[in-house]
Amino acid sequence: MLDHLIKGATVVDGTGAPARVADVGIRGGRIAVIAEPGTVTESAATSEDAQGRVLAPGFVDPHTHYDAQLFWDPYATPSLNHGVTTVAGGNCGFTLAPLNPARPEDADYTRRMMSKVEGMSLVALEEGAPWSWSSFGEYLDALEGRVAVNAGFMVGHCALRRYVMGADAVGGRPTPAQLEEMLSLFHDAMDAGAWGLSTTQSSTHSDGDGQPVASRHAQPDELLALSRAVAEHEGTQLEAIVAGCLDQFSDDEIDLFVDMSAAAGRPLNWNVLTIDSAVPERVPRQLIPSERARKAGGRIVALTMPILTPMNMSLGTFCALNLIPGWGDVLGLPVPERIAKLRDPDIRTEMLRRADSKEAGVFRRLAHFDRYVIGDTYSKENEGLTGRVVRDIAAERGQEPFECLVEICANDDLRTVLWPMPSDNDPESWALRQEAWQHEDVMLGGSDAGAHLDRMCGAPYTTRFIGDCLRGRKLVTLEEAVKMLTDDPAQLFGLRDRGRIQEGFHADLVLFDPERIDAGKATLVHDLPGDSPRLDSKAIGINAVWVNGVETIREDQVTGATPGTVLRSGRDTRTVSTK
Repeated sequence: MLDHLIKGATVVDGTGAPARVADVGIRGGRIAVIAEPGTVTESAATSEDAQGRVLAPGFVDPHTHYDAQLFWDPYATPSLNHGVTTVAGGNCGFTLAPLNPARPEDADYTRRMMSKVEGMSLVALEEGAPWSWSSFGEYLDALEGRVAVNAGFMVGHCALRRYVMGADAVGGRPTPAQLEEMLSLFHDAMDAGAWGLSTTQSSTHSDGDGQPVASRHAQPDELLALSRAVAEHEGTQLEAIVAGCLDQFSDDEIDLFVDMSAAAGRPLNWNVLTIDSAVPERVPRQLIPSERARKAGGRIVALTMPILTPMNMSLGTFCALNLIPGWGDVLGLPVPERIAKLRDPDIRTEMLRRADSKEAGVFRRLAHFDRYVIGDTYSKENEGLTGRVVRDIAAERGQEPFECLVEICANDDLRTVLWPMPSDNDPESWALRQEAWQHEDVMLGGSDAGAHLDRMCGAPYTTRFIGDCLRGRKLVTLEEAVKMLTDDPAQLFGLRDRGRIQEGFHADLVLFDPERIDAGKATLVHDLPGDSPRLDSKAIGINAVWVNGVETIREDQVTGATPGTVLRSGRDTRTVSTK
């Protein structure tokens, strides 16, 4: 007997093949039958009529930070609501394990680092996760059997360094003995099922003390030694971030990426490829590592987002504005001093100069203050400004846009929520994106779901992209879009029997209404441990989501089931060799 029969759905199977109407039966967590409508003779415990609906494989998000959230939110919301059934975590060099049992204070250091560098609520980290593990395997075991999504995790380079080197991980280089210990720890993690190594050399990544995170102090020989270790384990990967990921790679960064992938004989993915017609030279430059890697026996894949991610800003709390060169010195001051500095015309002039300089890289896009929309306000002086554009308010007041914005925020003691209108929403930028998506080493992803919780909401990229493909710009067909969100990342990670609707594959499925599928407006909710805030987005037109054959979402509501699997390298992933 089938567990469930989905009748008459328009099946888009993830391979890119044309859609077809079929009945799909589930049994024992797998797809048992795909047949012409009305031809399935086996009885089913439950069934549903899916005429007019699209049935696709569950979406695979290749870049998330759900490492902590899964403990208090096993449903990985809102990703699961938007059809994501498999998430890759442990990215950017940051993981919650391993932790050295001889130094209990390392857990506090890790929490503060994650709060600073990934925008996670410190209260949620302290109250929402058990912190009961030492080894990476114990961390995976703590999640096993209690999650609603399939989740795989890289090992963070920062955690490896901290475990072995302690406080010397920041600023120091390992001795030969310490490097051997780090490699042994890394092998243990991969033996337990870690997907491989993640690391960062990005200039924007600082710990809770404001110091460059541990992996930023690693030299190429250390990174290559860890990369070679990856090659010794089945089904493993590399993920890496460098400063040039935000704008354009340096020659040394290109060399490093190529050498790491070639040494491992495994794909290396990085994020995020930002595509903007105002900087047409960026994409060719960012794809040079991919071209060189293939010649060197490696493969380098750039992740890029197919939507413009909703993101808010504030002059009162840490956000992307703090990462503009020189801005952190002002925005890190106590609020009264910060307001005084921001009201100084000379300081504002210098801040704007730095924001428009070449060193600001991709953050130059944030300096178009005339294009900011005022969000939530908190003072009588700002009543009626919510939803208005700074350009219009400044013109009414006879002020420069940044001066106007500062005065509005100062009235709220800098609590004002700011929504920057994207500067890369022009037809030319979308044409460049459409072209880039066709490149063999460009893949959709980079949501950062689970991180920067009160500042950005990338998780709904799946539904918003498909809605755009069906009813908006229509840059790719539905079949191509589904393949980009399912089989492409599944193939990159070597996921066994996932990413397609195929008999014998795991029944990770999403059923949706093609006339309605979309993502709702990003709104701030307070549902984290400690009543901490995050941005959320309702899924529109998603009828149901199944993970390993069990219904986890019905009409945007979680069912309470937790059928997800902690995906372990080797067992659940096969080797994707680049040799």
